[in-house]
Amino acid sequence: MYEESIYKNYELDFNKDYDVNTEAYYILVNNKRQVYLTKDNTIPLVIQNKLNKFTINFKFYIGKYKNKPCFTCNVDEDTNFHDLTEVYMINPETYQISTRAVLINEWYINNKYCGRCGTKTKLKDTHMNLKCPNCGKSHHATIEPAVIIGIQKDNKLLMARHSYDTKVEYALIAGFVEPGESIEDAVHREVKEEVGINIKNLKYIGSQSWPFPNSLMCAYKAEYDSGEIKVDGNEILKAKLFKKEEIEKTESSISIYSKIIDDFCNSN
Repeated sequence: MYEESIYKNYELDFNKDYDVNTEAYYILVNNKRQVYLTKDNTIPLVIQNKLNKFTINFKFYIGKYKNKPCFTCNVDEDTNFHDLTEVYMINPETYQISTRAVLINEWYINNKYCGRCGTKTKLKDTHMNLKCPNCGKSHHATIEPAVIIGIQKDNKLLMARHSYDTKVEYALIAGFVEPGESIEDAVHREVKEEVGINIKNLKYIGSQSWPFPNSLMCAYKAEYDSGEIKVDGNEILKAKLFKKEEIEKTESSISIYSKIIDDFCNSN
């Protein structure tokens, strides 16, 4: 997992007073949620007319990247475009800013029309706010919080087989936060719903932007408290406790999942 802050090379900046002749970074995103990389596997640093081979449907100024203006552009092309997982493997340093670009593109596409009255929205200001000129509703970029939990019992880690991902034999318990509950509530509920047990000593590990499709993944570890493991048979097909030597360690994983696994496997 790449753990550098997005703000190592990126700065929120709402100036956006740059003309097309200013050298800038252009993160090109197509409707497949893919990002364009140059032959050097980097984000293009050019003036806008150097992008004339692309059909730019819209662009947004999103701040400064490596002290240069940075725009995200929606385009139609797909040659030399990569999924975010591929971007991470090719050039991890560009993954986080590419994630922001993809999410902003998707926010704009999904909110071009007001969800309340259907009127075409307008960009109110530079702070990522699409506002309806008819009913006044603001459409800000939003995320969907989710949780992932590493549960330990007798120096073993609880893992489960999910029905929606048959490619992965066993994985950690995870799920979305429901309206009205805290993140900690969601952890306890997900565990109880999916494997039927109670947990204790809940500890926060960290969080990660998870654009699949639009989440903030919050990671926790906990200890088994009570109850028998009983899967719901719907989302979870099987669940069992694994010794350290039975778990395959992750390599160059994009997910905070790898941090939970590695921390467990490397613990005393």
